Amino acid sequence: MKNYSADKIRNIAFLGHGGSGKTSLTEAMLNVAGVTKRKGSVEEGTTVSDYDNLEKEREVSINTSIIPIEWKKHKYNIFDTPGYFDFIGEVHSALRVARGAVIVVDATSGVEVGTEKAWKFTRKRDVPTFIFVNKMDKENVNFDKIINQLREKFGKAIAPFQTPLGEENDFRGFVNIVDMVGREYDGNTCKDTKVPEDMNHKIEPLREMLIESVAESDDELLEKYFEGEEFTEEEIHKGLRQGVIEGKLIPVLCGSATNNVGIHTLLDMMWDYLPSPADMKKPHGIKPDSEEPIERSIDPNDPFSAVVFKTIVDPYVGKISLFKVRSGEIKKDDEVLNPNRDTKERIGHLFMMRGKEQIEVERVAAGDVGAVAKLDNTFTGDTLCSIDNPIKYRPIPFPKPCLYMAVQPRKKADEEKIGSSLHKLTEEDPTFVIERNNETKQLLIGGQGKTQLDAVVSKLENVFDVHVDLSDPMVAYRETVKGRSDVQGKHKKQSGGAGQYGDVHIRFEPSTEEFEFDEEIYGGSVPKQYIPAVEKGLKECINKGVLAGYPVVNLKATLYDGSYHPVDSNEMAFKIAASIAYKKGLEQAKPVLLEPIMKVEITIPEDYMGDIMGDMNKRRGRILGMEPLKDGEQLVIAEAPQSELFKYAIDLKSMTQARGSFIMEFVRYDQVPEHLSETIIEKAKSEK
Repeated sequence: MKNYSADKIRNIAFLGHGGSGKTSLTEAMLNVAGVTKRKGSVEEGTTVSDYDNLEKEREVSINTSIIPIEWKKHKYNIFDTPGYFDFIGEVHSALRVARGAVIVVDATSGVEVGTEKAWKFTRKRDVPTFIFVNKMDKENVNFDKIINQLREKFGKAIAPFQTPLGEENDFRGFVNIVDMVGREYDGNTCKDTKVPEDMNHKIEPLREMLIESVAESDDELLEKYFEGEEFTEEEIHKGLRQGVIEGKLIPVLCGSATNNVGIHTLLDMMWDYLPSPADMKKPHGIKPDSEEPIERSIDPNDPFSAVVFKTIVDPYVGKISLFKVRSGEIKKDDEVLNPNRDTKERIGHLFMMRGKEQIEVERVAAGDVGAVAKLDNTFTGDTLCSIDNPIKYRPIPFPKPCLYMAVQPRKKADEEKIGSSLHKLTEEDPTFVIERNNETKQLLIGGQGKTQLDAVVSKLENVFDVHVDLSDPMVAYRETVKGRSDVQGKHKKQSGGAGQYGDVHIRFEPSTEEFEFDEEIYGGSVPKQYIPAVEKGLKECINKGVLAGYPVVNLKATLYDGSYHPVDSNEMAFKIAASIAYKKGLEQAKPVLLEPIMKVEITIPEDYMGDIMGDMNKRRGRILGMEPLKDGEQLVIAEAPQSELFKYAIDLKSMTQARGSFIMEFVRYDQVPEHLSETIIEKAKSEK
């Protein structure tokens, strides 16, 4: 593949709801551009994008694939992203480096949740965007209805650039409203036709709206418009392009990826209207050692810098790092700096990815996307740069995990390999994490939802030959006391020769501290050298409570009396005496079970407020407050027991049709209601 300058490149992310046809659209583009002779099929598992075995098996995209396409002496890097929300990290990675987007809409379904999410992502990042209404050849499709839906949801920026010719099986093309020409497709070629006269009444108001947008793009054009002068074709295209780049216009196109209808025009219009890397703002970063701002130019002569936006773990090749060059260029055998890790990396073979295919190249210049294998100390989100001119770019903002599950190896052999295998998968997907809970001794994996964690389990099995089972995590309960007790702990052992003797009197009561020890010994009833042994004995005991064996917190113990033997007393005897007092004292001081309470911040559309609040009450939760957000969304702040929230990620998706999201953090421990406490205690005792 030849090298292209930044002004000849377009980096474009395909976004949209699962099943809208992003991968099929990519296949159609590859076919029209002559890269493939035969289009691949998602159902048959033959697409260039979905090359992973799991993607073929499930017939959905799980990873973002990079698809470079050469078209009319320029280049597109297409980022085919997953539509399923559990793999949202892949979308964040793609949008970190793409400066144009195509939101694909299923004409039979209209605006779906994935359409709304894609819209929010592109608006938040100011990414110039097209909307491509796919599957126009299907039954019961109403293009005008979809346009009205889009306008209702997303506002007046929605601008149809096309209106369809024919319906359902007879769908054969469209009228280009900008150029006032018909375009008909036969699956392989596209030919221009006259606009049917009976469509003029429908097209003229749409074209007038576009002309108004052109006028608003420039003061001189606005003056020309008011004077009633006609715009030239060049002025129309320039004004519309300016509107698209500024986000004031969102062109809506239509077509059928299955029949290759509209693909030629989409390829042309992405070039005409979406920005090249050279059109965008200059890259800004910081000096790694001083945080001082630095600016680079999207120029091959500038010092080299790049962002690693994705990592692929290949069992045969090793780790593959995909990067976008932000300034300068990189060549085979270059040595570069990773300022995030303060390490140097040697660049081996340089290549570009097209699905799983590796296309070797000698260099990758500013604005383009490349890949390199075996960068052991480089991870997703890291910067690579010139050693002599270091710069560090901001990391990729990935969402935190919202669903955790315990993972248990099935066999001893799996236990030995599970750690390294899971670690490799976290390198590939930063939204997936592993944690070891030291209290419950469980290994936990966290992600965006059950589908993602199921995919992790499948990868462990298929790629690393590690077999595991998933289960709900255990709750790290605590115990404490609500009352006071005054007890004696006496340890006396005589078995010939030196014996053991320790005697303590201890008061137990609640405390605001984790553990508080005090002594009120007068007259030497317990010699000073044995008092630390009493404290040590109690500290060892609080790891295990008297109710269900959970750690004890917020306890105060006061040693106020005791006795000793001049020969038989020693530190061990007093430690044992303290443990005897501990067990008796806690049983008499009204012990109770505590559970972790989490603070939950839930973002939802206002329509779901009632459902969310009712559901939170069922979870023994408490609503702390509500705040209105942009776009008609609400932030609900609540507290609820951790045990009620393990599956909240799944339930919230179900309640809000995947429109809701949440984050949570631990805040404190609270007493478990008595009727639940008995069940938990019985279960804990039965498992011992």
